[in-house]
Amino acid sequence: MSKSAISSELKIASIQMISTPNLQENLDTASRLVMQATKAGAQLAVLPEYFCLMGLKDTDKVHAKEKFGDGPIQTQLANMAKRHGIHLVAGTIPLEAQDSNKVLNTTLVFDPQGQHISRYDKIHLFGFQTSSERYEESETIEAGNTPSVLCIKINDQDWRFGLSICYDLRFPELYRSLGEVDCHIIPAAFTYTTGKDHWEILLRARAIENQCYVLASAQGGTHANQRRTWGNSMLIDPWGAVLTNLPEGEGFISGLLSKDKLNEVRSKLPALKHRKL
Repeated sequence: MSKSAISSELKIASIQMISTPNLQENLDTASRLVMQATKAGAQLAVLPEYFCLMGLKDTDKVHAKEKFGDGPIQTQLANMAKRHGIHLVAGTIPLEAQDSNKVLNTTLVFDPQGQHISRYDKIHLFGFQTSSERYEESETIEAGNTPSVLCIKINDQDWRFGLSICYDLRFPELYRSLGEVDCHIIPAAFTYTTGKDHWEILLRARAIENQCYVLASAQGGTHANQRRTWGNSMLIDPWGAVLTNLPEGEGFISGLLSKDKLNEVRSKLPALKHRKL
């Protein structure tokens, strides 16, 4: 394989977990799975939303919150990225918010030296209610207000990633606002109820309309709090094809991002250049 062929591809991985109320147990599980993904050749790995804590109560994450740049969760994540020599998109962790009774649900990104290089605070907060289920993230989470793009150089190639989280997936205007990216990264904890009907459709739509890869990292099973998450972590290509998928359970998926594939799709159907509004 030529040098140009190597540099036009990036191997990535998406971690799937069934996180528990035990913070250290979850961090240990994440580290083990990131190590496995690294051994499989991944240069960038993504953890799911709430990977570090799926509490018995919604308020548990408020008690686990950290100041940005200071705390055991962030320290262990930085060490994890450095130890495994990988770019780590660290799912979400609870950071201090302006309201002391709430947290920011935040994605932090660390480079292979363990340095923090990017941040995104979840903008759209999930609300859903049926006769048997109720979720209202705004009761314990403070919404972010700033979209975020991650730009990194790997193998002498520039890569541009859009950062979003779970419920953001339902708001295409957020993805459009980020401009052209190579891949949208989406840590999530979709409920089983909504996931079975909407998850794959929404992910494929975001890939097709933005002509980019989508890499989603999910929670995938029944948790100690009896919440059931949908799973189905997946990598989707710019044409909307699902390249790999993990239906449920703990593990990871991996695959390649290809600049050649991005250019092929955008040249044969230049929809991004045809936009009017």
